[in-house]
Amino acid sequence: MKNPVAAEVAVPPIDADAARPAPPAVVIALPVVQPSHPPSEAELTLGFARDGATTRLVERTHVGPLRVQKALYPEGPALCHAVIVHPPGGVVGGDCMRIVARVEAQARALLTTPGAAKWYRANGRRSQQSVRLQVEAGASLEWLPQETIFFNGADVRLDHAVTLADDAAYIGSEILCFGRTAAGESFDAGQISQRTTIRRGAHLLWFEQGVIAAGTPAMQGALGLAGNTVCATLIAVGNGMTPALVDALRASAAALPAGAGAFGVSLMKTVLVARYLGNSSAEAKRLLAVAWAGVRPLLVAREAAIPRIWNT
Repeated sequence: MKNPVAAEVAVPPIDADAARPAPPAVVIALPVVQPSHPPSEAELTLGFARDGATTRLVERTHVGPLRVQKALYPEGPALCHAVIVHPPGGVVGGDCMRIVARVEAQARALLTTPGAAKWYRANGRRSQQSVRLQVEAGASLEWLPQETIFFNGADVRLDHAVTLADDAAYIGSEILCFGRTAAGESFDAGQISQRTTIRRGAHLLWFEQGVIAAGTPAMQGALGLAGNTVCATLIAVGNGMTPALVDALRASAAALPAGAGAFGVSLMKTVLVARYLGNSSAEAKRLLAVAWAGVRPLLVAREAAIPRIWNT
């Protein structure tokens, strides 16, 4: 009797790894990284007073990293220059700065900064700056900081209030740059809210507020920045400014290269406003310097003298 023929069955080779049961899934919880820089609060209070023929820095108190190192007199003793220094070099999310300055009767002061102010990414926390300026009878104050650069993702609130006596004079300027365009960065996230008020005597002369948020009509629309990255404003308050001055300042815009932006000047009784809108902080500086040179002899009785710190 013959043995039955065994059926041939194809048996796949054994995969040792497949046969081994899969290990249980391992879930790794990554720590939440908190910003290494805790929010800081800085406050600077300055006082200027007339002492004979000299304006003296009579008060200089500070809390946190905001300083004025010394009084400077590049234009003689009657006008005191002060350079506001922020040693960290930039403002991060959650930081808060407050600047208060009072110029007493007949005194003259000029406040500026050594370089551009930098506002970094918010990291979920809003940064704030509050400026309070008071100018007494017959006195003058020039607020001339260098440009402000908002990094992508910055969330900043700016509040600027000026109180003037009936015959006081004030010149203030600002240059706002949205994104580090020179580094190829655009401002496509974040927002900047701003409020400015100027009172002279019993009258509110200027009130302006708004929010510029990335990706909104405020940045892209024709009634906003119209896609530009730099806006600059100079506001002068005082007596003696005329329509002829406005015409002269407007003529300076004729020298703007094609595509370099737009520049306009308006005069409303004792308030002159000059504005630039474009993409060049250098052009903004130049045009505001022209406007400053035009109004300064009338309000401060001095020719424009560029602070040396601007060139260092």
